[in-house]
Amino acid sequence: MKKNTAEIVSRKESALAADAPGTGTIKILLATFLALIVATLMLTIFILPAEFNYDPLGVGQKLGIMGLSESAPATETVHKEEINFHEDVVSFELLPFEFVEYKYQLSQGSAMLYSWTATDTVSFDFHGEPEDGPEGFAESFNVGKDDHKNGAFTAPFSGIHGWFWENRGADIVTVKLTTAGFYTATLEFRDGHVKKGILSGAP
Repeated sequence: MKKNTAEIVSRKESALAADAPGTGTIKILLATFLALIVATLMLTIFILPAEFNYDPLGVGQKLGIMGLSESAPATETVHKEEINFHEDVVSFELLPFEFVEYKYQLSQGSAMLYSWTATDTVSFDFHGEPEDGPEGFAESFNVGKDDHKNGAFTAPFSGIHGWFWENRGADIVTVKLTTAGFYTATLEFRDGHVKKGILSGAP
């Protein structure tokens, strides 16, 4: 008898559970409601002040995010040069322990592409001498030993910029330099003499 009574109660509970609203549906509705609240808060607190410069609650101003999406001033990506564009190819034959310097006259901000190769390792010093600097002063940009170097250079100051090469080996070495850029003169320092070349378009 007790068993039958328990079965009847269990069946009634199952029937009541079946008649009650689905708990899964309630959870989905609750999650959707919470998501809408969070989205509204995000829109009001962050997106409207940052993207549209509209701050209905005044929170964006306090957080420092007002107008973050406003476009920054455009930076100039094209630099116009008044000086003519030039290309230069030179070669130097260096006896053992002989050296040479070859430089270009460049204004501040002027650019130059370069590539040099040597038939053997040489000591080099890529440096510049400012126009208004003290006599004998030079700023080195790249120093070392190698048989080639390639790169792009923008003059940090007006003056002469270029290379010192020295052959410290026992064999003759040939150095070949190729450049292209906005320089106005070339200068070759060798054996105590200076050979200067003035290029077209120089001011």
